[in-house]
Amino acid sequence: MKSEINSTTSHKNSANEPLPQPLPYLGTKRLVKVYVEGYEDVAFWRGIFDHFRNPYLRFEISVPTRPDLPKGKKVLMSMIPTSSEEQLLCVDSDFDYLFGERTEQSRTVCNSRYMFHTYAYATENFLCYAPSLHNVCVKATKNDTRIFDFVAFMEEFSRTIYPVFLWYAYSAQMGTESIFTLNDFRSTVRLGYLDIKDNGRSTLEWLRGNVESRLRSLRHNYPHMQSAVDEFGRYLRDSKDVVPEQTYLYMHGHTLMDNVVMVMLNDVCDKLRKLSHARISASSKEGIALRDEVSNYNNSLRSIRDVLLDNENYTNCPLYKRLSLDIEHYIQHTISQMQRTSE
Repeated sequence: MKSEINSTTSHKNSANEPLPQPLPYLGTKRLVKVYVEGYEDVAFWRGIFDHFRNPYLRFEISVPTRPDLPKGKKVLMSMIPTSSEEQLLCVDSDFDYLFGERTEQSRTVCNSRYMFHTYAYATENFLCYAPSLHNVCVKATKNDTRIFDFVAFMEEFSRTIYPVFLWYAYSAQMGTESIFTLNDFRSTVRLGYLDIKDNGRSTLEWLRGNVESRLRSLRHNYPHMQSAVDEFGRYLRDSKDVVPEQTYLYMHGHTLMDNVVMVMLNDVCDKLRKLSHARISASSKEGIALRDEVSNYNNSLRSIRDVLLDNENYTNCPLYKRLSLDIEHYIQHTISQMQRTSE
């Protein structure tokens, strides 16, 4: 009872303590506020802007600071009229990059001078960049053995889902999501399992069956839409450089992470952990020394999801390079303006 009273008292005392204040900034750099959609986006965009350190600008990342604590893309879009060189807005592209001039929202997002968007559907798509996934496994399992080709698998996965992706994206552009809902899309493209034999061939065959079944249903129920969907695909190829093997970069981000990539990573990492345990068990160590070795290895393991969320090995992604170029142009223009003003 006494410990409960002490704990309650301690909590009340800490609640009454004054909050820490930001350190005063005494440098000569201009402070640039960068607003993002939600708390989970702060670390991602901090990592992006860390690549653009310079002697003139200092970036501070946060969610919008209005008293009602609003968050989300709609909130940031409402802030476009007040955005400036000192107040930037950073959002997930969703489908806005792909839609370009075709919808009112996409025109606004793509043409707003001080709003940066991901080009990929969302930040999650960068975190799931296929060439980086082996490193995620290494950091989670401490085993660098290559037992699965993530790049080849994701290219074939993308080619497989591309036809239903076109139907889903086109339905979203037309504002007729009820034709092919997100839940329907998710249930069609999710991986129910991963068999790493033959680099996931049986899993892809299973997925291909789901896609073909969905396509038959869509074409039967909405035969008048097929030609428009085909035209939409040509538009994406010719105007947005979208190719089937990169579809995963443009699909719904949480579906990609939770229903595709985490399924893959869980299975591959499980096999890598078993491989490490087998190597330890086959060593010359015995008894306490063997148990200590196993314990040391197990203590070195990390949560797969945590490693994935911390992944920053996407800088070679072509869509990241487009985002990087946008930010670089902004910085060059802003610094040039500052230098002219000081002359």
